[in-house]
Amino acid sequence: MTQTYPLLPLRDIVVFPGMVVPLFVGREKSVAALEAAMEDSKDIYLLSQLDPSCDDPERDDLYDMGVVAQVLQLLKLPDGTVRVLVEGKDRAKLSSLSAQDDHVLAEVEIEEPRTVSGNEVTALMRQVVQQFGEYAKLNKKLGEDSSTDLGDVDDASELADTIAAALNTKVADKQSLLTEASPLKRLEMVLSFMEGELSVLQVERKIRGRVKRQMEKTQREYYLNEQLKAIQSELGGGDGDDGDEIAELTEKIEKLKLSKEAKTKAQSELKKLKSMQPMSAEATVIRNYLDVLLGLPWGKRSRLKKDISKAQEILDADHYGLEKVKDRIIEYLAVQARTNKLKGPILCLVGPPGVGKTSLGKSIARATGRKFVRQSLGGVRDEAEIRGHRRTYIGSMPGKIVNNLKKAGASNPLFLLDEIDKLGQDFRGDPASALLEVLDPEQNSKFQDHYLELDLDLSDIMFVTTANSLNLPQPLLDRMEIIRLEGYTEDEKVEIAKRHLTPKQVEAHGLKEGEFELTEDGLRDLIRYYTREAGVRTLEREIARLARKSLRKILEKEATSITITPDNLGEFAGVRKFKHGVSEDEAQVGAVTGLAWTEVG
Repeated sequence: MTQTYPLLPLRDIVVFPGMVVPLFVGREKSVAALEAAMEDSKDIYLLSQLDPSCDDPERDDLYDMGVVAQVLQLLKLPDGTVRVLVEGKDRAKLSSLSAQDDHVLAEVEIEEPRTVSGNEVTALMRQVVQQFGEYAKLNKKLGEDSSTDLGDVDDASELADTIAAALNTKVADKQSLLTEASPLKRLEMVLSFMEGELSVLQVERKIRGRVKRQMEKTQREYYLNEQLKAIQSELGGGDGDDGDEIAELTEKIEKLKLSKEAKTKAQSELKKLKSMQPMSAEATVIRNYLDVLLGLPWGKRSRLKKDISKAQEILDADHYGLEKVKDRIIEYLAVQARTNKLKGPILCLVGPPGVGKTSLGKSIARATGRKFVRQSLGGVRDEAEIRGHRRTYIGSMPGKIVNNLKKAGASNPLFLLDEIDKLGQDFRGDPASALLEVLDPEQNSKFQDHYLELDLDLSDIMFVTTANSLNLPQPLLDRMEIIRLEGYTEDEKVEIAKRHLTPKQVEAHGLKEGEFELTEDGLRDLIRYYTREAGVRTLEREIARLARKSLRKILEKEATSITITPDNLGEFAGVRKFKHGVSEDEAQVGAVTGLAWTEVG
């Protein structure tokens, strides 16, 4: 049976028989089609578009199967669009289109509804209703009563259409359901689509549940942490600073380039700290431990200098002579510049007091671009000074190695161990034996401090030790490269005094340029008759004494400038203390002239 109705093309929706649906109509032809329908029998032909973006669809832009619907309500809105409520009645196949003045008429062939019955249909209908019940539970857009209403539907075709209208599927899938004439086949298709949608909805539900649980856990943790802070604040009388401290420690642990072992240890200690009373003794111990651990220079390195000529200039400017030591440092820098992987050497500078061993350590640090750290070992008798105390003791602290590394702020400083030959030894342990691990390049990459209980890499540190004698345990001597610094000759002392000692004392005593002068001859006499040493410490004291006496004379207006010569040296320096080149003026009974050598010159 062929009939003609005004055409209303639909975008992104398929209307089924028996379905009541609101539509918003804005296109001029569509509005005109509605008006024409309202003037006539209120029936209109609804047909879905293949391409929703097409504004003026032709025959090829439309599907073949649509629905004849009745307009139940029409409302014109102020912006010119129309809101219309329609109810689908019968399936209808499009035969042809004819254009009118302001709308399009569609000639359609009404499809007669088919009825089917039998056990297979009843079983299928029950299965579909049951499946739809599960679908309705998972799909929030459908009411929970949707499935109960379907129990009263006896007709297979009506049931298939009702469920098809409620499904959240693509337009093409819905159109295939509308096109299918057989109610049985339609029910099977609906069942198949529901299966697919159910699996998607179950996955969505799982994801939603997981997200919800995660949010609940986060909120719960936040709530409990806030409660814990409030309780701790009440108990300890704090003002919430402890929470800030824990947040600060957590941030530090994340930012620092800690080793895997150190990070695990820090996190476990922080976990303990969170559950403790802020004012308890144990919390203080853990807090101190974390401060030490996070204060170490993890991953921080000084940029090393590789310019050999510049290093030579620095060493020459700071010290006169000492060629053997300087050559060894320059050789080390040369190898490092080429390989970039050389482990720090362990040098032992051995020589009499006052020859510049300690100051040479500073110069080496400047020449190599390393931070300088000095640790005096004179009188150290306890092994814990090197390795640290275990945390079981009250007031335990890390050893000198860890403390100085923290102070240096870099993992590759120059570490000067001063007076290594003055190490003591008693019932508390032997610190010289503890140094064996520190000063061994093969072992010190995994140095363990008793306090930290972690492996520390000391292989990048350049160790320099100083000693007055080689009175050291043999295993310790074996680990170091011995460089002897002999005493200075008279000529070298003269040069050192001219370049370094005299300018230093003039500046220290506030003498102006031209007020104090020490002639070379006067300087030689000062060295010969007032000092007898391998180094230059006594010489520096004697020069300081001359500077003091000169300044006094200038301030008492006795002179405007002082020049020290061999003639007036006795006036400033006093009586000669030593004889030079002569043992005695006359032969003495029982005295034999001999030659002796000691470690101090």
